[in-house]
Amino acid sequence: MNYVMITGASAGIGEEFARALAAEKQNLILVARREERLSALARELSGAHGITVEVLAADLATADGTDQIAKAVEASGWTLKGLVNNAGFGDRGAFTELSLERQLNMIQVNVTSLVALTWKLMGNLKASQEGFIINVASTAAFQGGPNMAVYYASKAFVLSFTEALHEELRDTNIKVSTLCPGPTASEFATEANIAETKLFKAGAMTTQAVVRASLAKRRKAIVIPGLTNKLTVWFGKLSPRLMTRRLAGWLQA
Repeated sequence: MNYVMITGASAGIGEEFARALAAEKQNLILVARREERLSALARELSGAHGITVEVLAADLATADGTDQIAKAVEASGWTLKGLVNNAGFGDRGAFTELSLERQLNMIQVNVTSLVALTWKLMGNLKASQEGFIINVASTAAFQGGPNMAVYYASKAFVLSFTEALHEELRDTNIKVSTLCPGPTASEFATEANIAETKLFKAGAMTTQAVVRASLAKRRKAIVIPGLTNKLTVWFGKLSPRLMTRRLAGWLQA
């Protein structure tokens, strides 16, 4: 039996990935800290779609979070055909005003755990006849982000890392894709304290639309859902970096 693993599956884009993949009749391994939410979602999806859904409670902000996941996969003999590295968080505020601990935890979840989990599960994924990896970055990856400096930098890493991995694995059975959504209506915005910013007030996509675009193009190196987000990234490439970073800071105010 093959599974797709989704991290950060208890809410937002991660939960929507679970719903969409369940509708494809994919067996799932759901990973997040909130075990009760995961268990409720697992019961719902397995009942609705006749699939097997496993739950792993793990904290990817800790150094041993990925070890717990990798050991559980090995001990259970689960075979992976997909990995969606969705877990991540952000926070708004000046770099010197946000706590160092929170910002280092952000790097741990958004960057270090993503890389570690990908590396630790790669051998399992390679055993699949046709596997895929989706790493969730953001349109934030394309410029510096004053007032969210570490978050923007972490997503720039995810984009660069995933592009490189896409090329390294191009001739293998594993397809690697970076999802770069813009503002998306989910609890992420509230947790990151950006729901009332100019950026989100200008409009946000639904999680359903974001995930639908990602899965439809899961073989592409970079997926930017939504015309507005595509145009924003395109114009950013044509503009001086001074302008793009100042605009990002203004939108975050």
